[in-house]
Amino acid sequence: MQDGERLVLIDGYRRIAALRRLGHDTARVECWACDLAEAMLGVLARTQSRQWAAIEEALFVRELVEGLGLSQHAVARRSGRDVSWVSRRLQLLAGLPDAVLVAVIEGRLSSWAASRVVAPLARANSEHAERLMKALSDAPLNTRALRRWFDQYQKASRLARERLVEHPHLFMAALEESIEQSTSERLRDGPEGRCETDLRRINVLIRSVHKRLPSLCPLSAGLTAAFCLVQTNFEALGQDIKRYAEHDPHGDPRQRACSQDARP
Repeated sequence: MQDGERLVLIDGYRRIAALRRLGHDTARVECWACDLAEAMLGVLARTQSRQWAAIEEALFVRELVEGLGLSQHAVARRSGRDVSWVSRRLQLLAGLPDAVLVAVIEGRLSSWAASRVVAPLARANSEHAERLMKALSDAPLNTRALRRWFDQYQKASRLARERLVEHPHLFMAALEESIEQSTSERLRDGPEGRCETDLRRINVLIRSVHKRLPSLCPLSAGLTAAFCLVQTNFEALGQDIKRYAEHDPHGDPRQRACSQDARP
């Protein structure tokens, strides 16, 4: 669209960047003869044509409200949305550090990571969000790594959170090493080791249920039925383990006869 004598690109920045990397200097465009606000509202109304990240829509709405002076009601009416949608998009940017928005615009931080990791972190602890962005500016983490980092952050203690924010790359390196070690242990122990581990976990669960039984009296019919099912399966498992331990995988005489008569 034209703004005075200028042509302003409203949408398609990623396509332009891709064409530049490919060495092309020509692109097909759709030219609109309207003002800037009308063009932005038109693009916002057509967001169903491609999947937009929430933070992209939020930046669009903020520019319309704060930059071009439109009211939230006007943006909602002229873009085919409701006022609550406009309000939610603006709230998404509330308290978000400017460094995060710059990182998203420059492509150093994905829209998903900004809206799902940094935004909730900034609302809960703005200092931690700023320190995380400072650490990522030196050495960025990909979206997958940031998701795993944030999962660990939510479960960590206060002291551990300080370390996670200060040294996110050290945490990811330690996590990768732990995963590799667990993988090596599984390969070393084989299926026998995994079965033994599962049985030990079952034993822990049984002890946990046994401790909680006094507080559950009288027992519900569902709990009793669940126990009967577990007991049946456990007894069958015990019989199989005993038979396999005696090197007799075919304890049923009929099954043993079938295996002897079977062709190669």
